Amino acid sequence: MLRALDGVSFDLSPGAFLTIFGANGAGKTTLLNILSGLTRPTSGTAIVAGHDATRGDPHLMKKIGVISHASCLYADLSPLENLVFYARMYGLEDPEDTAVKAIERVGLKARIHDRVRTFSRGMLQRLSIARATLHDPEVLFLDEPFTGLDPRASSQLKEYLRALHTGHRTILMTTHDISCGLEMSDRVAVQVKGRFAFLEHIDNVEKNGFEKMYLEMMG
Repeated sequence: MLRALDGVSFDLSPGAFLTIFGANGAGKTTLLNILSGLTRPTSGTAIVAGHDATRGDPHLMKKIGVISHASCLYADLSPLENLVFYARMYGLEDPEDTAVKAIERVGLKARIHDRVRTFSRGMLQRLSIARATLHDPEVLFLDEPFTGLDPRASSQLKEYLRALHTGHRTILMTTHDISCGLEMSDRVAVQVKGRFAFLEHIDNVEKNGFEKMYLEMMG
């Protein structure tokens, strides 16, 4: 039987930044989907921010933010219209003011009334960050956030993630970018065929030899 995940088990303290490396099909996206409550596993439990992500707990959505391959933004709406919609969905006070401040934080104030469909990939990622962090979530999930970004946009995204990695916010990120993943995180994992073949604190990782080890794990 083919399993997207097989016996993955780990704990993260509040404020940790875990980067998960792995080939396409290793189960990274499935793992994030389960942890964010988007996919129900056939067995096992996943406690995220004090809530069981496998039970469809409605309170979980207010504790997490998700940035995936889909922007979850309405293309024919402006950044302001999109974020006001999400602010209301989260029940935030003063939705418009909250949305404006979030847009300003990611440097998109000049495009606040433009249709999202006119945005570049980098601009969409910035607006996705604003959407995912609008409600100040305790846990942030990022699935391949650097895919398709040019060097300037990648550099900007790194800056935003550093700013978001505060003492109380836990971040889980999947990426193929080894250099970036090692630079950003304090814990790293390698996922192979649904399992964690490697999970260590960054202080225990030999950065110069990590890529070779990773490629050997990939077979």
